Amino acid sequence: MFEKLRIKQHMEVSDGAGRHLGTVDEVEDDRIKLTRSDSADGAHHYVPIDDIEKIADNRIYLKQTAASAAF
Repeated sequence: MFEKLRIKQHMEVSDGAGRHLGTVDEVEDDRIKLTRSDSADGAHHYVPIDDIEKIADNRIYLKQTAASAAF
């Protein structure tokens, strides 16, 4: 699991292929809350921190299997 302190507000969240999924609003417990304004349905979505593959260049990359489960 990644350290929650490395996750910052406004970081981009991408799937394993690099496609944009959302933007970090905040970290709540062991999950990332994504902004509503970046969502097609206008609702907050959550991604478990365990689904993170890596953090690089101010972007969070999810594991290949995580992207479909999160949305």
